[in-house]
Amino acid sequence: MRRLFLSLVTVLTLTAVMVTAACVPAAPATSIPGTVVTIGFTTSITGKYVRESTDQTNGLKLWIDQVNEVGGIRLANGDIATLAYKTYDDQSDIAQTEALYQKLILEDNVDFLIGPYSSGLTNAAAPVADLNGKIMISAGAASNASFQRNYKSVYQIYTPASGYLTPALDILSTLDPAAKSIAILHEDEPFSKSAVQSVSDALLAQGFTVVYIESYPGGATDFSAYVQNLRAAQPDAILGGGHVADGMLLAQELAKQGVQAKLITLLVAPSDPSFGNLGNAALGITGPSQWEPDAAYSSISAFDAGLPWYGPSVPEFVLSYQQAYGKDPTYFAAGGYAAGLALQYAIEQAGTTQTDLVLAALDSTNIVTFFGRLQFDTAAETHGLQIGHEMVYMQWQQDTTGAMVKRVVWPVNLATAPLLYPIP
Repeated sequence: MRRLFLSLVTVLTLTAVMVTAACVPAAPATSIPGTVVTIGFTTSITGKYVRESTDQTNGLKLWIDQVNEVGGIRLANGDIATLAYKTYDDQSDIAQTEALYQKLILEDNVDFLIGPYSSGLTNAAAPVADLNGKIMISAGAASNASFQRNYKSVYQIYTPASGYLTPALDILSTLDPAAKSIAILHEDEPFSKSAVQSVSDALLAQGFTVVYIESYPGGATDFSAYVQNLRAAQPDAILGGGHVADGMLLAQELAKQGVQAKLITLLVAPSDPSFGNLGNAALGITGPSQWEPDAAYSSISAFDAGLPWYGPSVPEFVLSYQQAYGKDPTYFAAGGYAAGLALQYAIEQAGTTQTDLVLAALDSTNIVTFFGRLQFDTAAETHGLQIGHEMVYMQWQQDTTGAMVKRVVWPVNLATAPLLYPIP
């Protein structure tokens, strides 16, 4: 049974409300004062972000379903808010995304927005939301620059991109202080460039040497020449990548050319369950992840941190997602659900859906959830930037049967297995 722990929810039987671009929401039960809150967002049904965006949307829809299944959200005036949604295909396209968020606000009159997947698309949607004073929870954008624009109503769920690759330096410094040569090969797009810029600044300050750095265009499929150049540099560690499709192709090419490095850390791709299908090409590769199914977040860890716990446990979320979609959740799915959870918490704390009061509640949010800690920066320039959540590092290893499995390996206090270092 799918369950959701809500602090201010009445368990009532109401009609579940689901709205798409082609349907009309059903009315809630007339015996209880009711409010239908419509959530607007886009999904990349087509284009290069299909895989990640679909998972994110699945997580968001699961949250909507579960809120409605327990009756909705009780407001301070006694009304019950049930959830509906309106969504369109953004085609993984920046111009399309901007136009659709304008449509969601100006024509569909949605109450709240959830951001699209990727920093690039979020950069198109966020100014539209902020200009119109509409709250948008960004479920799938990590670029720091996306949240350094004096936004007043846009909030980030992910750890910023600056936190993606820098833990790899901590790993090297801790396990192998002599490993100082770094090669960087990354996708030429906002998120990857932000992650690389941050780690580049950090590695120089820590005495590392960049022996190779290059970028490849989005949509690249042939990595042979890049990897030849990278291999010639003979680095101790390789950092880079971009998203799922390119990261998988890059890992395959590294294995094909027999590139040997003590540590290989790629963005985004290793966290996807299908990465394990690469077999030996995946073995030992690490990746930063916003969340993993075996992440050790719990009400106990919240208590230890002196913070309130909110929402389902990690096992409850994983089980409900498996039951709904027949597969394990990725961090994209967890981010979609967490975005909804953050909005729900703020509505409950505000006791209303009134924008200014929900904004104030978001600004004061500091909680621990199955996704980890959530807290937002309130400084003017970086308002809405995520400052509470932390990354985990996972690695593809073999279990006792030889099957490829993901293990959380860093930080040590959240690890479920020791890091394989150097890569076998």
